[in-house]
Amino acid sequence: MADLQKIEQHLTSRSYIDGYAPSSADVEVYEQLKGNAPDAKAYPHAARWFRHIASYAAEHSSLPAGTNLFAASSSTAAPAEKAAPAAEEEDDEDIDLFGDDDEDDAEAERIKAERVAKYTEAKEAKKAEKLAAGKTLEVAKSVVTLQVKPWDDETDLVEMEKEVRAIEKDGLLWGASKLVPVGYGIRMLQINLVIEDAKISLDELQEEIAEIEDYVQSSDVAAMQKL
Repeated sequence: MADLQKIEQHLTSRSYIDGYAPSSADVEVYEQLKGNAPDAKAYPHAARWFRHIASYAAEHSSLPAGTNLFAASSSTAAPAEKAAPAAEEEDDEDIDLFGDDDEDDAEAERIKAERVAKYTEAKEAKKAEKLAAGKTLEVAKSVVTLQVKPWDDETDLVEMEKEVRAIEKDGLLWGASKLVPVGYGIRMLQINLVIEDAKISLDELQEEIAEIEDYVQSSDVAAMQKL
């Protein structure tokens, strides 16, 4: 006879003897009870389970295989239940949930560096091949829209634009411009420019613009597009 107390305890947090669907394990325990339904008051979970498995009577022989934890005597059933947590604890010891991220980061950086090196090598090889063939290398250029902000509404924007355009560099070509309202009566200078990527650093250019401190508060790159 199955130990109803252990079955009740087992089914307190489970719907079936094994797994998440009816199985042969449920049928075996059901048959061990010899058709005697557990007392619903004393064993509410076991009674609920018994009625549920009874509803599958016509399918008992075709249910999938399961492990009957109560197949052995009551004295060995408890150790069987305790064996699973013990195994889980052993498995947990083998899993390093907080592994050394530094090793992963170092490996990722190494792979990235290798890819960059290969790309650079291939790019230089193509460049050398073009030069050897007497071809002209393409010059990478970008169209940039800069927003240059004044200190206040009293800043002379005409003079500010003159000072900005006075910055001359090889690979820099100033284009069209317009004044854009910011708010509170203040307008800023929005100016287009074309740069050769290999010759002009936008960071350095913005630093030079910032040096026009009588007129310029700051500058931002509003848009950038490769030609």
